[in-house]
Amino acid sequence: MVLMMAGATLLSASAQILMKIGMQHFTLNLLAILTNLPLIAGYALYGLFTLLMVLALREGELSLMYPIISLSYVWVTALSYFIFHDTLSPLKLVGIAGIMAGVAMLGRGERQ
Repeated sequence: MVLMMAGATLLSASAQILMKIGMQHFTLNLLAILTNLPLIAGYALYGLFTLLMVLALREGELSLMYPIISLSYVWVTALSYFIFHDTLSPLKLVGIAGIMAGVAMLGRGERQ
């Protein structure tokens, strides 16, 4: 369940990147919205993420599973750096390291 939830965070991050790409070409026009493939794909991936999250939460321990969702922040930051050329400040890197350390500690605690 932990691996499924961690993998689902990649879907969530990909969904958010696709939604941002789709919103760069957004116009308030129904036909334009229905043909905005990155936006539609982003919402579809986010729906799949939600389904996987519900399945994982049904079987897993909430106090362990829910913090794993914070990995989405790590993936979004990394993808944004490569795709949108966002900057990575030292403070962002410390925050990412903290998230990863926290999730790793939760994972190690689960095995004991």
